[in-house]
Amino acid sequence: MVGSFHDMAARQYFKDEQVQLICCSTFEQVFENIKRDPTAIGMMAIENTIAGSLLHNYELLRDSGYAVVGEYKLHISHCICCLPEDDWSTIVEVHSHPVALMQCRGFLSNHPDLKAVEAEDTAGSAIYISKNQCKGWAAICSREAAEMNGMRILEDQIEDNKHNFTRFLVVCNPMKADFLRPLEKANKASLVFSLPHEEGSLSQVLSILSFYRINLTKIQSLPIIGHEWEYMFYVDVTYDSLTRYRQSIDAIAPLTKEMKILGEYTSF
Repeated sequence: MVGSFHDMAARQYFKDEQVQLICCSTFEQVFENIKRDPTAIGMMAIENTIAGSLLHNYELLRDSGYAVVGEYKLHISHCICCLPEDDWSTIVEVHSHPVALMQCRGFLSNHPDLKAVEAEDTAGSAIYISKNQCKGWAAICSREAAEMNGMRILEDQIEDNKHNFTRFLVVCNPMKADFLRPLEKANKASLVFSLPHEEGSLSQVLSILSFYRINLTKIQSLPIIGHEWEYMFYVDVTYDSLTRYRQSIDAIAPLTKEMKILGEYTSF
C-alpha cells in the first residue's frame, strides 16, 4: 500500500533505483506476485522490536522456496489522523493494523472513548477514510501516509516505545538472487532446520556454531503440525568469514533434518 511502512522500507532500501510498487493486501500475495513474475522482488516484515516475530511469515518463506537477498530495519513512528474537518471532539473510533494498535496501547488507554477497530493496513486505513470521507473516524499510520491522503494529524509519535523498529526481508526468485546479493559481501544467513527428538540435539548445533565463531543473532522455533513436540528452528547467524561459515554449515548438516538455507545476504 502506498504510504505503508512496507512502501517506506522498499523505497529506502532501493533508494538509488526506480521502484514500481505492486500493492499486496496479504503476505501470501507477495509470494503469488513473485511466482507470477520471476523478476519481481518482495519486501516482507519478519519481526518487530515490540510485537515480536511474524510467525506465519517464516512458514510462508520456507514453503515458497524463494531466497532472502537482503534486510532492512525501519524505525516505526505512528501518528493519529482524521479528515480535515474532524478533531478530537468529533472522532469516535480509530482504525489501524492490529500490530500498530498494540504498539500504541498506552496512547489508546488515555483515550478510552475511542473505539479501536482492526484493519488490514495502517496506510490503507488512512486511504479508506479519506476516499470515503468517513466523518468521525481516525487512523493510526505513518506521517507520510497521513500527509499523502490530506489527513489532519492530531498527534504525532504516539507509539509507546520510541525504540520501535521493524525488520523487513527482501525476497526473490532464486534464479535472480545472484544478481542482487554478491556472496563475497554477505555477512548474514537465515537457516531453517528440524532436529531429532533427542536430548542435546539443539545444544550440539549451537556448540558447533560457537566453535566456528558464528554469531547466533536469532532463533525461533515453530511446532511441526502433526509431529508432537517436534519443531522447526529458524536461525539467523552473522559471520565475518565466508569460509568458516560454510565449514559450520557442513558440520551441522549431518545433525539436522530438512535443513535449508533461506538466504545469505549483507546486513548493515
